[in-house]
This record gives sequence, C-alpha cells and structure tokens, in this order.
Amino acid sequence: MDPFAARPDDAVGGLGEERLITAIRRWLGTASPRAPFGIGDDCAVLPAVAGRQLITVDPVIYGRHFDATIAPRSVGAKLLKRNLSDLAAMGGRPTAAVLALTLDAKVSVWWLEGFYRGLAACARRYRVPVVGGDVAQANGVLAASLTLLGTAAAGRTARVISRRGAAIGDWIYVTGTIGGSVASGHHWRFTPRLEEGAWLARRADVRAMMDVSDGLAKDLHALTPRGAEPALQAAALPRRAGASVAAALSEGEDYELALAVARTADRAGLEKAWRRQFRTRLTCIGRFVTVGQRPADAVDLAAFRGYEHLAGGV
Repeated sequence: MDPFAARPDDAVGGLGEERLITAIRRWLGTASPRAPFGIGDDCAVLPAVAGRQLITVDPVIYGRHFDATIAPRSVGAKLLKRNLSDLAAMGGRPTAAVLALTLDAKVSVWWLEGFYRGLAACARRYRVPVVGGDVAQANGVLAASLTLLGTAAAGRTARVISRRGAAIGDWIYVTGTIGGSVASGHHWRFTPRLEEGAWLARRADVRAMMDVSDGLAKDLHALTPRGAEPALQAAALPRRAGASVAAALSEGEDYELALAVARTADRAGLEKAWRRQFRTRLTCIGRFVTVGQRPADAVDLAAFRGYEHLAGGV
C-alpha cells in the first residue's frame, strides 16, 4: 500500500494536528492508557519498578526499513518488535513505549490508521502500553521512532546480560535461522526472542548475548573478547531456506540472538534443557579463539561485511 495519498482529502494534512492526535488515540485503543498514564499530558506517569531498568530506541523509515509492499499494520508491528528484540538480547521484559512520528502532510490517513492499529495489536500481544509520543511534519519523510522501556525479566535480582563477558575458548551459539531475511519477509514477520532471552539470561554459563540485526559478520565483533577472533564453521550456520553463507553472515535484520557459552559449560545439558523449553533452534556455530589461531577450515569473517549505517555518505 502506497503510504502517500493520491488526493489531498485522503491525506493527514487534511486532518490537522489536533484531529490527528484524536484519531491516534482511537486507533491505539486499549494499548494506550488514559492520561496521565498515557497520551494526553506533557509527560506520561509510570509506576515505580524494582530493580534495574532498560531503555532502547529503534526506528522504521520508509525506503529503508519498509516499502509499499509491506502492509501498514505489519510496519507498525515491526517497529515495536525491533525494539523488543533489543530487550530480549539483555534478558529484559517491556514496560512502556513512546512513539515519535515524523511525516509528510501527504501521508495517507488510511495508511497511518493501519500502522497504528498494527502497532496497537502488537503492543497488546506483548503487554506493552504505548504511553505517549509526538508528531512532527517533514516534507518527503515518513519515519517512526519508538523508545521502549523495560526491566530485567524476573525482577529485582534478575540478571541483565550484556555484550561483554565472553572469554577465549567460549562457544558461540545463535538462535533460529539466519540469512535471506528481506527476501523471505522474515524482517517483518519475525517473533522477538523475549522468552528465549530471559531463559538464557538466567543461566550462569551464558556469558554474553546480543541480537543479530546488522549481519552476524559485523555483529559478532561486539561479542568478541579482547585478543580473540570468532572461528565459525560455515557448515554449522543455521541458514534460512535459500540463503547462502554470505547472506547468513552479511544481510542482517535476522532479529535472532547470538550468545557466548562458557568453554567449561555442560553443552549437552544446556542444549537438552533448551529443547525441553523451546521449539526454536539453538545452534553452536563455532568458538572464540586467540587472534591468529583460527583453524584453516573456519570462516574468514574479514571477507564478509554486515550492514553499515551511513556507509553511503551524503
């Protein structure tokens, strides 16, 4: 569906800001609490929480993260799920979301209604109240940026796992399948690994974790300990149907979890416990080795690149 209206009467510019905000409240429905706990005041009032809080932000931009072939409801859901994937990577649970919308006055009212209704349905599914936001006009732009707050999954004493903590010799695992995300439609159909992330964060033998969004070849750098390099086995990569090794390592938008498991861990026990809990695949794809000691049959990640933001310059 083309996000831009062919007739002025069908565009948001015909509504004006106040009528648009009223419509947004209606489209969000029960996904947005009443003010001051939701839309309608200068700030939203959030209940106090115990323990550490998490916060993340991610956008969807027309021409970058979606196009006219993706239904507006799916775009709204993708926006929230991208942020949920970030929380999943740290073992977190969502508590509230705020949305900043930047759009051209020619954007279709019908497209925008679909976007908000898709966002609202996803928010209800994952029990995330949309507590506020902002609308700004910019010619030729359609973009939405969502800020998501969360907490450690199991409360005050729960562990928040980060990208740091892996050591040389640790095993590298990835959930699900990777590669071919755009071609298969996975990039908007995916399910964020919230349950899996919370489960993994509770295990002491999982040292570090992150979500795979810019391509495994790039993302793994953030998980790699100092003085080490990843030694991956190409045959072990859990590739999506039709995806090549290069696609699995470089394309991105997989929204799976990559994690480091301690070299002394009972891997068979970990994998058995995983299978009892989840139907999602969990695959060991290699391990971290000392720089310069990568086995000859391991993938040379220097030959692959993930998605580089701003690489196209201006």
